Order: sequence, then structure tokens, then C-alpha cells
Amino acid sequence: MNQEIDDMVDFDKISEVALDQTKSSGATYADIRIVHNQDESINVKNAIPELIDKYESLGFGIRVIAKGSWGFASSCELTLDSVKKVSELAVEIAKASAKVKKNDVVLSPVEKIVDTYKTLIQIDPFKISLKEKLDYLLSLYQITKKTSSVRFFESFMSFKKEKKYFASSEGSKIEQEIIQSGAGISALAMRSHREMGRRSYPNSSGEYQTKGYELIGELRLEENAERVAEEAKALLDAKPCPTGIKTIILDGAQISLQIHESIGHPLELDRVFGAEKNFSGTSFATVDKLGKLKYASDIVNVVTDPTYPGGLGTFGYDDEGVKAKKGYLIKDGVLVGYLTSRETADIIGTKSNASMRAEGWGDVPIIRMTNTNLLPGKYTLKDMISEVDDGIYLETVSSWSIDDNRDNFKMGCEIGWEIKNGKLGDMIKKPTYSGNTVEFWNSCDAVANEKHWKVWGTPNCGKGQPPQNMEVGQGASPCRFRNVKVGE
Repeated sequence: MNQEIDDMVDFDKISEVALDQTKSSGATYADIRIVHNQDESINVKNAIPELIDKYESLGFGIRVIAKGSWGFASSCELTLDSVKKVSELAVEIAKASAKVKKNDVVLSPVEKIVDTYKTLIQIDPFKISLKEKLDYLLSLYQITKKTSSVRFFESFMSFKKEKKYFASSEGSKIEQEIIQSGAGISALAMRSHREMGRRSYPNSSGEYQTKGYELIGELRLEENAERVAEEAKALLDAKPCPTGIKTIILDGAQISLQIHESIGHPLELDRVFGAEKNFSGTSFATVDKLGKLKYASDIVNVVTDPTYPGGLGTFGYDDEGVKAKKGYLIKDGVLVGYLTSRETADIIGTKSNASMRAEGWGDVPIIRMTNTNLLPGKYTLKDMISEVDDGIYLETVSSWSIDDNRDNFKMGCEIGWEIKNGKLGDMIKKPTYSGNTVEFWNSCDAVANEKHWKVWGTPNCGKGQPPQNMEVGQGASPCRFRNVKVGE
């Protein structure tokens, strides 16, 4: 990060002016976030750099409550005059909003925090030269050149460093520096425009964590490049996905998506209350079902955990100044919690679980997933497969679709294998499965153990109007499901 820019910004003075101005203008609550972002993305296709993108931004956003309603305003001009004007504007917006409010905004209590938080890393990715990064990505293509039928081979990496300063009228002052890294590879084999096979590693969107450049070595891309290319080629002659009702086993990457779409999003409490209705839908998991809905089988336990080391949804404090904490969403298969803000938590009589985040300084915080983790079970993958007489093992996210109420879905994977009499058999191309969220999770009869478990990073979770992208994680290991519809 450009330290010179940070040294030029007097965070304490700016926040003091903002909070004083909002109070004198009539706000009963206010907070300010000053955010400095630095991003770098590199993409190489067939040994040709296709994207080298560097981006940096600095600005602030002010959020207030006045006359019982929210107001928000932001700017990239960090002068004291600008801070005063933006503070006044935020209060004016809140007062205008109050004219059409239904109820006053009430925030669940939070303790005053004065603290700092920083991602623990070994190697700062922004201190590694562009040449070194490009040389590594180009070397991966050389490994796959000998595999015929592979038309395209892509390798990519990206990095983000975010420095945030938060201060509130309740006395909190929090500084955070969060570093995220990610990379991946994919191969596309083609015989014609209708005959294609795609394989990716570690997932179709790569793998991302709150780590430094050391993650690139940990991913072992060079060790998997040839296998990825060979499997892409083999998919050209693989069997089509069978149709009917089968027992299926999903790998950790696919379970990660399944958690994200059919557990994480439905349990965002703002969505439950209708805040996302016009954009991406509502949720079947309404608050009258809390503590009652048998969301999944007894062996399914899901937590929200922004404290998990290395998870892409890991941080010290959310954008309301709430300390990161672990808490159950589903316990022994029963719905027991939601992802909450201070406002929505008060409505259901609880405290926020630190789920409010904004993409940048110009965005208002909204409820977002952190690390939504399905806790590991007791099975090995081998034992899980051995108990299946007739089924399919599926790997790697390819496509997904889920209705606006998060009830019914259809998912596709890059590759699958038949399971016959407890052993993996022939390769399957374009495998798909579909179901109803509650019925599907209740059909889960095996979850793999810690050996197979990891937190998968999703770097582009979209939500909100205007839309915001956010980095989140899902902890997962392979799972088995009985009586699932597969194929078209």
C-alpha cells in the first residue's frame, strides 16, 4: 500500500470533524469509515498476458441516524471542508428519509472499541515484482503445451490490500489492514464448438484467502497443471450424465457453492425482511421458523465465523464496529440463527454477529456472509464412496441457478465419475443435479472429516442496489446426499 498517502491523512482529525458536524446538524448516531484500497489482477491466456490491472482508491463514507432514519453520503475529497459538507448532507438525507419511515431505526447495543487488526502474512504481495508474477503464470502454460486438444489455458492471480479506519459517535475507533490473495488455472479442450471440456483448479474461480503471496506456493498450481489439461481433454470422450434419482457425493468446492447459495444467502436477515426483494429475491427461512425449521439432517452444523484464520471472509471488526465472532446458524440440522446487522438484530431481540460490510468507501454497509462454515464430520472420502452401490461423484463448480425464494435450485459441475459397488468408475461430462433446499440438506447422510475440510474463498459475491461485490468464504468438505435428481 502507498504508505505516503496514509501518512498524509489525519484519521483522528477527520473523524472528529465529521462526528462533531453530524451531531450539531441533528444526528443521534453517526459513524465514519475512511478506506484506502489497492488492487492488482493479472491474467494470462496461452502465454499471452490478457489483463494487468492495478487500481487504487481513497475516500470516506459517513452514515447517520437522524429523526429515526438512516442517511449516508461519501466523497473522495479528504479536506476538512469536504468532510463538513458531506456530514451535513448525510444528515439532510436522513431527515428526508424520515418523512416516509415506518418505524424508527433502533440499534442493538455494542461495546465501545479502540483497537487495531491486521491480517497476518508472510510475504507482502505488493512487494513482489510484476515480472516475477508474470514469469510464474507463463511457466504454467509450458507444462500443458504437450496436451493435444487443449485450445486455451488460463492462469491468473489477484491481490487486494484494504486499510480502514472506523470511528463512531459511541466512542469506537478501529483501524484494520486486510490483505487478500488468490490464484487459479483452467484448461479448455475443444474438438468443435459443440464438443468442449473444461477443467479448473483449485476451483472454477480460483482460490482466495486472507494471506500474502505465500498462498501462491501453497496452491501447488504447477503440480496440477498437467492433470487439469489431461482431464479437460478426457472430457471430450466422457459419458454424458445419466438421468434419474441417484446418491451423489459432492467435492468440497461444490459444497462451498451449495452452502453459499442455499444457506448463506437465505439466512441474511435483511433479505428475510424483504430488503433484497426487488433485486435478487427473498428467503423461505422466515423468522417464524427460527428454532423450529428442520433445515437439514442431524449431522449438519453450520456456523458464521469471521475469525477463522485465512478465510476470505475473515476480519477483526465489521463496518459497524462489531467485533468478529463465531456463532451457529444451523445446529444439529435446526435453524438457530441469521446473519445480522445491529438494526436487524434488535428486531429479533439479539445482538449483531458482525455481518455488516461495504465494498468500498462509497458504499453503504449491508448484511454480507463472512465465512459460512459447514463443520466437518467423521467420514473419509474413501469410506463415503464405499457405501454407495449406484451413484455419482461430482467435482468443481460449473453453473448454478436458484429461485428468488432460495427454495429450488439446479447446479452443474465440471466433471463427475460413476460410483458402482463402492468404487469410482467411468468419467462423466457436464453432470448436473437439482432439488429443494430443505429436502436436499435433509438428505445429507455423510460429511467428510477435517482431513478433507477447508474454507473456500468466493471473491465476487454480488448483492445490493446499487450492486456491491464482496469477498466471502465457505468452509466445506465432501458430503453425500441420497435420492437426488441428476441430469436434465
